[in-house]
Amino acid sequence: MAEPIQGTIYKALSGFYYVAAEGKQFTCRARGKFRKEKQTPLVGDRVMICPEADGTGTVDAILPRKNVFVRPPIANIDALVIIVANVIPVTDPYLVDRMTAIAANSGCESIICINKCDLDRADELFEIYSRAGFTTLRVSAETKDGIPELSDAIAGRICAFTGNSGVGKSSILNAMLPELAIRTGEVSEKLGRGRHTTRHVELFAMPNGAMIADTPGFSAFDAEQAGVILKDRLPYAFPEFAPYLEECRFTNCSHTGEKGCAVLEALARGEIQRSRHDSYLRMYRQAKQINAWELPNP
Repeated sequence: MAEPIQGTIYKALSGFYYVAAEGKQFTCRARGKFRKEKQTPLVGDRVMICPEADGTGTVDAILPRKNVFVRPPIANIDALVIIVANVIPVTDPYLVDRMTAIAANSGCESIICINKCDLDRADELFEIYSRAGFTTLRVSAETKDGIPELSDAIAGRICAFTGNSGVGKSSILNAMLPELAIRTGEVSEKLGRGRHTTRHVELFAMPNGAMIADTPGFSAFDAEQAGVILKDRLPYAFPEFAPYLEECRFTNCSHTGEKGCAVLEALARGEIQRSRHDSYLRMYRQAKQINAWELPNP
């Protein structure tokens, strides 16, 4: 029997796990124990596999994870690149705010990438997220403007590209590395959303040392299901709140309506964007209904 070796799952499809290990690629099945333990290997997982000479193998163990996401289903991400646009399909800032909060709660940086800037520069979106402290870039997959800056921002890192359907995730990847030739879909002007052309999560190696996952697009419903942050941890998922959290009158301040709340005072002064706090309130109402013991184990 071959000795186990360590690798990384770069694609998962139809019950098969495609693992890069020691300069080779293996097509693996997972041991039955994962099903019994209700654990699923994910793209991005560092795993131990038992390889076979014919290029197949079995996933024997999942090594400890840095983080894990439900939507998109992926693990061990350094940066979540959230693709947005201000033309069809127009991105709802709440979707972005949920994703940035989930990323922050998982110890993962968010990069906001505004696509289709040849059509609309999305000044309001740029102001919201740059003022909130996120790396915010304008790009155009069509004209290639901003693509070098995006490439520099993610060099050497494991990233996931995510965003609502039709916003241009696959087109940006194709602009960065044309030989990928990832299939893209047209945006329906009637419905204002794109067709789901990406059906699975897959990591692609880039010349700058980055590993990038193109992920299926999400809808408003998907964003609601992407994950829950407990209410006590939610304020820390909004980085622009950080300077004010220790200044509130009450130590258990929820930053929703209390007198003497430094976050609300900063909001009134325009130091925190109204749309970001509105998203916080919406997530806080959801978080109030959840107890820690109800959350699934990653």
